[in-house]
Amino acid sequence: MARIHHTLDQALEKLRQLAKAENLAGMSRFGIETDNALGVSMPNIRNVGKEITKNHELAQNLWDSGIHEARILASIVDDHKWVTRQQMDEWALDFYSWDLCDQVCGNLFDKSIHADEKIRAWADLREEFVKRAAFALIAWRAVHDKQEKDEVFLAYFPLIEKASDDPRNFVKKAVNWALRQIGKRSQELHAPALAVAKKLASSDNSTRRWIGKDAAKELDSAKLRKRLNL
Repeated sequence: MARIHHTLDQALEKLRQLAKAENLAGMSRFGIETDNALGVSMPNIRNVGKEITKNHELAQNLWDSGIHEARILASIVDDHKWVTRQQMDEWALDFYSWDLCDQVCGNLFDKSIHADEKIRAWADLREEFVKRAAFALIAWRAVHDKQEKDEVFLAYFPLIEKASDDPRNFVKKAVNWALRQIGKRSQELHAPALAVAKKLASSDNSTRRWIGKDAAKELDSAKLRKRLNL
């Protein structure tokens, strides 16, 4: 299907036509902030995105609308080649919900040439969803960037260990996610990731212990070992 140019009004109208009140209730049950949401399912947002020509200006206008689904759509119609450091910082500071953070990181930011720089900058920040974004980026890069060298991901273990004492729910889950995805990426990364997980699992700190035990459970599973031919 050929993509076509959309104005901001046309893109927003497509989203509004797909909005359902029952979707808002479902979003709330999953801990998603719905104050500025329409109630459009993620598959439908992606379908709208597939229809729209990549457009950096439209992406910024969608973001500036403040509408939850429009912001996710912005990350789909934008292109990583156009993303600047300033844009990444500004959008990250606007994150208020785990799904918005994760979608923007997985749809757009993880492909940016600035991704590694922002991982290292955001991992030390206090803002909950900006810090989450650092580890969501690690997780998504581990999944999406098939050509990246394993050494790049080995270098993220100190960041993971340092952040593993942050008890905030959306941070600790992202730290756990990043550790698991690195360990699942390759044979070479599995053993060091599992070692970190076991180290954290033996900690006196309850947050570190949860992250470590949960990650070790998956990384040490027979299913994963079989997939990695371990």
